[in-house]
Amino acid sequence: MGAPKKFRKTYERPGFMWEKQRIDEEHKLKERFGLRNLKEVWIAASELRRIRRNVREVLSGRSDEAIGKQIIARLAKYGIVSESATLDDLLIINIDTILNRRLQTVVMNKGLSKTAKQARQLITHGFIAINGRRITSPGYIVPTNEENKIAYYKQIDINPKTVVSATQITAPAAAEGASEAAVEQK
Repeated sequence: MGAPKKFRKTYERPGFMWEKQRIDEEHKLKERFGLRNLKEVWIAASELRRIRRNVREVLSGRSDEAIGKQIIARLAKYGIVSESATLDDLLIINIDTILNRRLQTVVMNKGLSKTAKQARQLITHGFIAINGRRITSPGYIVPTNEENKIAYYKQIDINPKTVVSATQITAPAAAEGASEAAVEQK
């Protein structure tokens, strides 16, 4: 069983690591959702496998129907499925539905950031709060009742004025200096 203070992995790595099709799909998910590494994809995939395994046990009769209702209630709380979903509906959810409920994705979809990577940066740097409580974990699964309470923890200007590069500053300044020198010579 292990010591309760020892952390364990919450995910399983793929059985065959060098499968090109799986790697390509994982990289597409990583880019689309702005994930840091493939470990975050594996965490979502493991959660999906755990849900499907529990649903199959309920459907086969090895587990009680009450457990099936608890699974549906929990997933409905997080907005993964609707409250009127059946156990068969749980078998067709995919990894995208789980990744869409992460705080990082919800912040981007609400328009608090321009990109998923910027949403991740805002969250980890402490600019995002839920109901006034700062959340610094981009992988936090957002319940539906907290989704409308997401806001900035402190004021931030995402759309700064255009940044002027050093060459743009020196070129006009040099032109002004040259014109002033010409005026002085006259």
